[in-house]
Amino acid sequence: MRSKSIFFISLAFVVLWSVQAPGAEEKTEGRRWYLTYCSGCHGESGKGNGPAASLLPAKPANHTDGKVMNQLPDKELMEIISKGGAAVGKSPIMPAWGNQLKEKQIRDIISHIRSLAVPPYKPAGK
Repeated sequence: MRSKSIFFISLAFVVLWSVQAPGAEEKTEGRRWYLTYCSGCHGESGKGNGPAASLLPAKPANHTDGKVMNQLPDKELMEIISKGGAAVGKSPIMPAWGNQLKEKQIRDIISHIRSLAVPPYKPAGK
């Protein structure tokens, strides 16, 4: 009987531990995609100081600069990420990820980028 109680208590702990707040999965997924596709140039923290940044002719965007990033609508970020920098008049070094990433993955990345901005991003009308 005691071993059954320990089993169920352990099971309950695992279930409660794995439950995430609403939106947490998207933020986690966005961070994962960001680290995979963006951090090489933009850095893990988004400051534009990734390992490849010093080799590039143009400094990658600093995603923590809320004064700049908060001015960019999600639609523009979607276009930059999916079509690349050259498609929107930015650095042609910024690759187009639209063939590798699904729209939801790009939206998750945008959500993560929004979480990096200081001052924090506030969508229009809120």
